[in-house]
Amino acid sequence: MENETFISNKQKIIRFIKKNIVMFIALFVAIITMFFIPPDKEYLNYFDLKTLTCLFCTLAVVCALKNIHFFYMLAQKIVCLFKTTRKAILGLIYITFIGSMLIANDMALLTFLPLGYIVLTTTKKEKYMAFTFIMQNIAANLGGMLTPFGNPQNLYLYTKFAIPTLEFMSIMAIPFIVSICLMTLCCFIFVRNESLILEEKKIEFQRNRTIIYLILFALSILIVFRLIPYWIGLIIIFISLLFLDRNALKKVDYPLLLTFVFFFIFAGNMARIDKVRSLFSSLLEKNTLVFSVLSCQIISNVPSAILLSQFTNNYKELLLGVNIGGVGTLIASLASLITFREYVKHNPKKAGQYIGLFSLFNFSFLIILTVLMAIII
Repeated sequence: MENETFISNKQKIIRFIKKNIVMFIALFVAIITMFFIPPDKEYLNYFDLKTLTCLFCTLAVVCALKNIHFFYMLAQKIVCLFKTTRKAILGLIYITFIGSMLIANDMALLTFLPLGYIVLTTTKKEKYMAFTFIMQNIAANLGGMLTPFGNPQNLYLYTKFAIPTLEFMSIMAIPFIVSICLMTLCCFIFVRNESLILEEKKIEFQRNRTIIYLILFALSILIVFRLIPYWIGLIIIFISLLFLDRNALKKVDYPLLLTFVFFFIFAGNMARIDKVRSLFSSLLEKNTLVFSVLSCQIISNVPSAILLSQFTNNYKELLLGVNIGGVGTLIASLASLITFREYVKHNPKKAGQYIGLFSLFNFSFLIILTVLMAIII
């Protein structure tokens, strides 16, 4: 009995590590840098409390909305308006694209990937599963680039450099529009205009809770836009959910928050190492856009934003780089790992095929957007 319990606990730990591998990598590299820069009082200056608070509030409210199936109902109604496979897949992509602007890229995928799976399986269109998931993934990574709270790295850079909201959106407008056009073009090329029949799943609409949660969501947005102090929003949202939906507080992606904490330590320590500071400053001075894009392919876009922001004030190119750089390799974005995990869960024998198709589309988008922005700026 004890042996079975031990094995069960071991399996749970292994699953947890696999599910949150980026967090453990962040912890590992943070510990490594501590050997070069031992913990001292300067560590307290590493952490951006406002960014962490904004992330927590947004994730908590989104979890509450998700618990009452708000996003599912919204997306379902929209998808049911479409009568063909092409239009339905476009609908799923656009919903994910818009959703990432409002609820962050990872939460948009966690919300709408299951819907994509249901739509394709119930209508016998599983052959488009990999394509749809990949396009939803690209939509989540690139759709979130337009708003400060659409991607975690946006929220961090928006706060760190105190970027004016209109300037932020103007910087990201061109790649945002181009991304929409490219995704739409891909659907017209690779998806046939076949008839589609989808049975609507009825879900009880909780009007009062929906209104309250939307108000809390609006409050979290006000925090992001610096219209109210972050600590006031934190207190209101936390206490509200404590009474209305404690489960939402439990479901918050705490590993994501810890990933930020560990990367704050890593980035802060790296910035205090003279040779590293000189090297990164030199590379960023030559071409911030290209170097930040390449950095994302190796260490992901969120840690790249945190790390590279320590060595440059060129937030325009850095912002473009860490957003465009979210497409490319499977580890370029945390959201891409979420999509891969979701796809393999349903198609465990097609992981290799998925990675090949994923790389083809993602690197195509990466090259087009990088070259375009390099020319423009």
